Amino acid sequence: MSVITSIEDLRVLAERRVPRMFYQYADSGSWTESTYRANEADLAGIRLRQRVAVNLEHRSTRATMLGQDVAMPVAIAPTGLTGMQHADGEILAARAARDFGIPFTLSTMSICSIEDVAEGTNGHPFWFQVYVMRDRKFVERLIERARRANVSALVLTLDLPISGQRHKDIRNGLSAPPKLTLPNLLNIAAKPRWWWRMLQTRRRTLGNIVGHIEGMGDNALLSEWCARQFDPTLNWDDVRWIRRLWDGKLVLKGIQDAEDACIAAETGADALIVSNHGGRQLDGAPSSIVALPEIAEAVGHRLEVHMDGGIRSGQDVLKALALGAKGTYIGRSMLYGLGAMGEAGVTRALEIIQKELDLTMAFCGQTGLKAVDTRILYGAQYRAPAPALALAA
Repeated sequence: MSVITSIEDLRVLAERRVPRMFYQYADSGSWTESTYRANEADLAGIRLRQRVAVNLEHRSTRATMLGQDVAMPVAIAPTGLTGMQHADGEILAARAARDFGIPFTLSTMSICSIEDVAEGTNGHPFWFQVYVMRDRKFVERLIERARRANVSALVLTLDLPISGQRHKDIRNGLSAPPKLTLPNLLNIAAKPRWWWRMLQTRRRTLGNIVGHIEGMGDNALLSEWCARQFDPTLNWDDVRWIRRLWDGKLVLKGIQDAEDACIAAETGADALIVSNHGGRQLDGAPSSIVALPEIAEAVGHRLEVHMDGGIRSGQDVLKALALGAKGTYIGRSMLYGLGAMGEAGVTRALEIIQKELDLTMAFCGQTGLKAVDTRILYGAQYRAPAPALALAA
């Protein structure tokens, strides 16, 4: 594919280049995948209100997220096993984000460790995602490592006290490093770009865990440890415990309900992410964009409301902002770029989204993002009894 013009182009190329078990890990949801599909479909169903004869010079997509100036209100979401999409993937994605001017969020379940990413980005601040695990001492050590690595925001995921059933992962025997079954070996052999790069790196397992758990050196033990560490007793007291441990910016990820959002606002968190884990947990839950407006109305005046799930374009970003989000996250869109072209692919994904955001904003009569609200959306359900449309930030 010689010309990359969309995130879909990157997805097609990634599917060709990444082994099936890792591509499908990124590009799938739980059970029937209805929520996974709804995240994209519901965004696509929102119509935009085109305006004309507006001076569109001096446009800007710049914004702030958690007080940080950003090139556009988009952060890279935490995604597990990113370094299996492309060798050293977390480092490459973090570099692309740094150079573009947006936040990068590292997952606890990453291949490259916190220390790897800090070294690979020359100490540039990044965000780190953490789970509340049964081994609370491990969590404490993880947060301390994040502090030493110059992490500027902690993202606490709340919607994975138990893991959703993902049929494709089960069928593929997903693991890191991959299980060398005959079907997997044949599929990997057909991806020479991937396996050649993987041979050049030492990072092929969960870098934040291996070497940081006593007696953890065997991959079978690693899988067993991870399976039993997600804690079904997770509750709001645990969130307050994390708040006491971490004195920096705190983001709560996985909020889908306005009641939960109101409780979250009482914990001292700085932001929440309206998220259904990319449709990978409760299949049948509403899409993130459907859940967003009620949550933004309930707590948007008390903390920043962000959103992830289904964002494949700059138009999707603008729609989320119009419905109350102050920031958005891309997971799969980044992974498609990474799997397709490495660091250059992540940069290309960000360029595509920013260009689409800029053009769509302009066609809707806006030169900046501060004035964006439901008045840029087409349909009676979005019309508010407001005075003249504000056409510039």
